[in-house]
Amino acid sequence: MQRRLAAEILGVGESRIWIDPTRLDDVASAITREEIRRLIKEGVIRVKPKHSPSRGRWRERHEARKKGRHRGYGRRKGDASARRDPKEEWMHRIRKMRRYLRYLRDHGVIDRRTYRKLYMWAKGGMFPTFASLRRWLEEHGYPTSVRK
Repeated sequence: MQRRLAAEILGVGESRIWIDPTRLDDVASAITREEIRRLIKEGVIRVKPKHSPSRGRWRERHEARKKGRHRGYGRRKGDASARRDPKEEWMHRIRKMRRYLRYLRDHGVIDRRTYRKLYMWAKGGMFPTFASLRRWLEEHGYPTSVRK
């Protein structure tokens, strides 16, 4: 009963009420709200702090995920395009290719006409990856890196 009264007075749940184990007889004799208030003032009855879910386990798992653990087929819900945006991937790929083509043109490795042709091919999807663009250049006798 004392626990219930204290919970009502303090405005918390009964499970958050702490009663000093050395003063249990004093608490047992307190039967009015006034007496309970006095015990609260004395510090015999207190409110336990709120608990929130620990993030320790989350942190451990997060670190493991960064390393690539827990990311197998059994854990995946969406399809590949739901997990990473195909448009974002395309943007990263095409920007990298265009940057590289610009670099080759500016350093005189390819002329403007070749640059324009390769640019349009890249836009059209002829090179699925940056590596495939470099491979094409090597096969057609263009150096893939420029020494300064």
